[in-house]
Amino acid sequence: MTTTAITAEERSELFVAAAKAKETSYSPYSKFRVGAALLAEDGTIFKGCNVENASYGAAICAERTAFVKAVSEGQSKFRALAVTSDQTEFISPCGICR
Repeated sequence: MTTTAITAEERSELFVAAAKAKETSYSPYSKFRVGAALLAEDGTIFKGCNVENASYGAAICAERTAFVKAVSEGQSKFRALAVTSDQTEFISPCGICR
């Protein structure tokens, strides 16, 4: 498997897309908005946000939302993932996604 580093332009696009995705977060319980942007091998960017449910186990994280959207559109190879929140410090993908 070969990996290709992403360009500075792709990185910037991913950060912007993740920030835009965060704006659509549905997080009335935790108030923890998260956005993700997934770069497919062909250059397509898929955005995802976290979507909570009163039954916490039924919530879906931003990363999985982006992956589900990509896979449902026929994508299966990815190059990068950007994740953002309202936190000022570093965050990593959720436990399930790690």
